[in-house]
Amino acid sequence: MIGIDELENMDRAALVAAWDQAFQTPVPKGISRSFLRWFLAFELQARRCGGLPKSVESALARDDNATVAHPKAPALRPGGRLLREWNGVTHVIDVTDTGFVWNGAPYRSLTAIARGITGTHWSGPRFFGLTGKTGS
Repeated sequence: MIGIDELENMDRAALVAAWDQAFQTPVPKGISRSFLRWFLAFELQARRCGGLPKSVESALARDDNATVAHPKAPALRPGGRLLREWNGVTHVIDVTDTGFVWNGAPYRSLTAIARGITGTHWSGPRFFGLTGKTGS
């Protein structure tokens, strides 16, 4: 097997040959040379260090149809406050026991507030940056 340090100077044909040797499968279509190099380096290192960690192997072996646990959004507690700037205006949303207050009016969901601010449908938690995927 080739050395990790050798990968840097390999052209695409040599990287494809190394892939074939390592995986005995064709290179996936559209994969870039830099990704080939990175993936091969990872595989070489994993093999030299005894393979993948057991947790990774078990995660890969799990049923593809099994539900995946997603990280939960931060808990919103009564008394908390959300701020969102939209088109130059800062909107303040207060968290209450029964939902939210925006512009003095009560709302049961952040999605309704996001729709009121933008005029279009948004996921409320996403709009307010609670899911890690914010838009502007």
